[in-house]
Amino acid sequence: MNDGAPIGIEETDPDAGWLATVMHVAFFVLLCSALTRYLIVHPGARATPWVITLAIALALLYFLGPTLGPGRTSAPGGSDPALGGSDAAPGGRGKAAGGRGKAAALWLTAVIGSWLTLVALAPSFGWCAVPLFYTGLRSLRTRSAIILVALITAFVVAAQVKLRLRFGFDPTLMFAPPAVAAAATAVFIYSQRQADRLRTVITDLVRTRRDLVETERREGTLAERQRLSMEIHDTLAQGLSSQQMLLQAADRLWDSDPGAARRHVRTAATIAEHNLTEARRFVHDLAPADLADGAGLDEALRTLADRETSDTLRIRFHQDGTPTAALPERVQSALLRIAQGALANVREHADAATAALTLSHLDDQVVLDIADDGRGFDPAQAPGGVRGHGLPAMRARVQQLGGVLTVESAPGEGTVLSAAIPLSPPRT
Repeated sequence: MNDGAPIGIEETDPDAGWLATVMHVAFFVLLCSALTRYLIVHPGARATPWVITLAIALALLYFLGPTLGPGRTSAPGGSDPALGGSDAAPGGRGKAAGGRGKAAALWLTAVIGSWLTLVALAPSFGWCAVPLFYTGLRSLRTRSAIILVALITAFVVAAQVKLRLRFGFDPTLMFAPPAVAAAATAVFIYSQRQADRLRTVITDLVRTRRDLVETERREGTLAERQRLSMEIHDTLAQGLSSQQMLLQAADRLWDSDPGAARRHVRTAATIAEHNLTEARRFVHDLAPADLADGAGLDEALRTLADRETSDTLRIRFHQDGTPTAALPERVQSALLRIAQGALANVREHADAATAALTLSHLDDQVVLDIADDGRGFDPAQAPGGVRGHGLPAMRARVQQLGGVLTVESAPGEGTVLSAAIPLSPPRT
């Protein structure tokens, strides 16, 4: 907190209310005690009417503090528009705060002036200085508050020394009040600065939390985009590619072999119908269509092999082993998508005559092998050891489930793609 900032108590601070209440009660107790002592010690003094009048006036003025003083006009964050602080409220609200600020300044001046007069008439009223310290430190900026505390302390010391000069010099009257005032002021300022630092830390934490939430949201968006791109590639794009190839083949055979051309067209229509079902389930973020209605992965792969079999590519399915428990839906969906993408690569790139899907259920993992007798390729010369657009998506699917994707191939010797996924959940 710099010297130009007001030393204010947050109205939102749950401890500010009871602290202000304690100070207000202490002020009235000290005021009544001082007045009682004066009436007992100085019965019938000529200044008694003035002392009583000023004490009542001071009590009334202090009682108006919650209405005109810092309790109502202190802005959240310690800025006191009533006593020189800033007010960010626009328009009429700022003007209203300015009016309350002038009233509060007059109130504080009247309270301090009444109290100084009382101390001059009866030094015992100097005990009310401590609650007034709190009021000044709460209301004014740091430098102004320290000046006010010094003025009050000096006046109390002067009144007490003047009263007791006839008893000789008393060092406690000269040095004790300034020491007490300095200690109280230092503790108050230190507490407020610590509170300001804590508020700054809390603000930074809240901002960091918001940034973290935004970062997680962006990461979730990117992950969802990646998932959507893989889903689109493995379903709609592959289906459209198959339809294009079948329709092109039908166009070439339309005059020479109408029967084969019609078979290609019917197959393309079947693929289009399947793609439409996939698209609808894809929009609703459901499992692949072949896994719907409780169909298992083996049945879905067998259906896929039958559907993708054509005159130029024969696909067979084989299951090795029996699962001891149902595979998780994520694993079934991932392996089915991998099979779809792999068969699409076989059709487009391998120039193969046959392909085989083998699903192996082992004790600790499930393995899907897709083998073809096509032209093959050199994995070492392909970027990242893979080829085509679909293989990176397959590798990402397998890695998300803690598995491993391997590709074995050589020019002229076909290709074997193997996806192994552990049955136990991967460690994060």
